[in-house]
Amino acid sequence: MNASTPRPHADADALLRAELTELLPPPPVPEPTAERTEHLRHTVLRTALAASGDGATARPVRAGRPRQGLRLGWIAAPMAACAVVAGVAVLAPRDAPAGSGRVSAGQPASPEAVRILSGAALAAAAAPAPNVPATGYLYVRSLVAHAGRGAEGGAAALPPAHQREVWLSADGSRPGLLREPGAADTELGSEGPVYEVDRPGATPRKTTLEAAPPSVTNPTHAYVATLPTDPAVLLRLIREQTGAGQGDPDQRAFTAIGTLLSETWAPPKVTSALYEAAARIPGVTVLPSAKDAAGREGVAVARTAHGEQTQWIFDRTTSAFLGERTVLTETTSAGSAGTVLGVSAVLAKAAAAAPGELPKG
Repeated sequence: MNASTPRPHADADALLRAELTELLPPPPVPEPTAERTEHLRHTVLRTALAASGDGATARPVRAGRPRQGLRLGWIAAPMAACAVVAGVAVLAPRDAPAGSGRVSAGQPASPEAVRILSGAALAAAAAPAPNVPATGYLYVRSLVAHAGRGAEGGAAALPPAHQREVWLSADGSRPGLLREPGAADTELGSEGPVYEVDRPGATPRKTTLEAAPPSVTNPTHAYVATLPTDPAVLLRLIREQTGAGQGDPDQRAFTAIGTLLSETWAPPKVTSALYEAAARIPGVTVLPSAKDAAGREGVAVARTAHGEQTQWIFDRTTSAFLGERTVLTETTSAGSAGTVLGVSAVLAKAAAAAPGELPKG
């Protein structure tokens, strides 16, 4: 077809439609469905939680519902579920050279570790069920010590362990309380401050973010009670909810289970399933002896990732969970191999009527 040959009508119609498409404004973007909005909120939550790293306790982060205008501010994480109540908060940075941190992955948990965790599962299944009313609070008393470094740097130093008490709303709907000696009481679970502006140059106005939904990394007493009791299903759920981010996914799962054991009071069948789920994580080994923050000696199961080893300590006779330790397995600027970065001891879990009130009995 040469330049003088007339085009078919079909080609002319297509050309006209293309020209009109360029001139007309694009159709409006439909509002996301409620299901899509919820999915996006959960994606943002998982992404924020991934920034907490592999070995440290994942901190609950608040995700806000999208609003009109430009949002300026930050996502506040004031330990809404008290994610370091009885766990290990490693303050020393992970500054080992890239690729130098050994990860105890690949191999299944050692038979001895499986035996210890199975014994803990049997003991947990026979323990009394927690009785925390929906309108009440979970009280946890523990001893903790977290290593830190001074402004001048140097190796991390572990201070003496101190008592830590928390009161957590059973259903997560009301603020809790954190109490430590030498410090003012801290309210837990309050809404974090956020500032919004409607247009460039407008005066920011203060508002709050909505609380994140309960999850493995942001647990409430009521949520933990609903966790699956099938170890395989439970481990799959934990992997899904801790799977975002870089690093060793098995260590994130191991750390999340340790946090649930330390900082929540699950029903016997759920606690038993947590131990059985941990026994399915590759790389879990045994330490013949370890001491918690209260000086109680026991046997420990442990997992190593990126130059740090997380240890769960159990009573030799009762198989009760005593506490945790985090220890450097490689020399870094934070300290030499063997340096203890954190230690805890769970002393009591009970129901309380209100924040600041001690359990009865």
